[in-house]
Amino acid sequence: MTDPSRLTATEAARAIAAGRLSTSELMEACLARAAAREPAVRAFIHLDPGQARRNAARARPGPLSGIPVGVKDVLDTADMPTAYGSPIWAGHRPRGDAAAVAAARAAGGVVMGKTVTTEFATRHPGATANPHNVAHTPGGSSSGSAAAVADFMLPIAFGTQTAGSIVRPAAYCGVVGFKPSYGTFHRGGMKVCSESLDTIGLMARSLADCALAMGAMTGRDYPDPEAKRDRPPRLLLSLGQAPEAAAPETVALLHRAADAARKAGAEVVEAPLPAALAEAAELHPYLMNMETRQGLAWEYAEARAQISPVLLDRLDWAGGFPPAKLGEARRAAMAARAAFLDWTAGFDAVLTPSAPGEAPQGLGHTGEATFNLLWTLLYGPNVTIPAGTGPAGLPLGVQLVGRIAKDPALIATARWLQAALDG
Repeated sequence: MTDPSRLTATEAARAIAAGRLSTSELMEACLARAAAREPAVRAFIHLDPGQARRNAARARPGPLSGIPVGVKDVLDTADMPTAYGSPIWAGHRPRGDAAAVAAARAAGGVVMGKTVTTEFATRHPGATANPHNVAHTPGGSSSGSAAAVADFMLPIAFGTQTAGSIVRPAAYCGVVGFKPSYGTFHRGGMKVCSESLDTIGLMARSLADCALAMGAMTGRDYPDPEAKRDRPPRLLLSLGQAPEAAAPETVALLHRAADAARKAGAEVVEAPLPAALAEAAELHPYLMNMETRQGLAWEYAEARAQISPVLLDRLDWAGGFPPAKLGEARRAAMAARAAFLDWTAGFDAVLTPSAPGEAPQGLGHTGEATFNLLWTLLYGPNVTIPAGTGPAGLPLGVQLVGRIAKDPALIATARWLQAALDG
């Protein structure tokens, strides 16, 4: 039999349901893989094998019964410490699970451990390395989740996104990253920094896994993305608000994807970005950082010395603007959402880069969210799929952006594009 750690969540769920695989066997395989790779990759901030085994033994029945799940360390867990990537909260033990974690357990998912996050899911990185080349960043802020899924330590993990914290690390690590529509997962029990932007989503190794997990945890109907479509999709092609930031290999990849889609029957139209979207992208840093200063008000006042210099710099910067600036940014975001609906009328998705290029070398910086922040503030779903490698042999991805509440349709469109790319 294939090493169970190599199975996707969908494959593992089928094997468990058919009696070919036990939940304990799957967990043991994932723990063995983690034991072998964790010293180099460092994806987990908390991993207790005994606790993981006990969780597997008492997995509830459901669509995710027995499937190991990683939980980004900005989401509370009742049975594991939650430090939010900060020394301020070291040793903190929440009394209950975050709502998203509770939903995973209710669907039968088995919490295997807590994955590394950057500090409060902002800029300062943790210790995680890219499993494809440990001299390179895995991206952030969902660093550990992307690396653990990519390195076969577990099949599914939670991430969160404020600018590009699901899509970018997933692209850097060569996995699927799905940021659902804003508010799809309730944020109770999450360390929220940006009230208007923070969104909970998933990392997985297949689009079918995303559909399975999203349907299981939200109760919404996510049809099989492998199902035949009625028609090829209509796609808008865009390099976003900063086309100059895309590496040559990223531009070439985007056009290869567009050509493959056209060859498979899709209509792909390149269109200029509406001015309202460009303006909202320019104001995103004010929205994110001014709200983060609000969200970290206690830490900023009472534990300033334990905040990293890079985060402290952003919080100090955000304090230099009047509250009206935050109102301006929020209004711009609202206008951009309306403009996006007009711009994409009649289209299934926007095809755009997932990141500027390959994962940068070094672990001191997690990369730029240039090709993510605009799409995040529009509130619709975003998904990245692996689509090749760059000059250094590291993964590259392409991103699809959908309309609010059209999440299942976006996953289906992404699967269609993936098949077109595979040719």
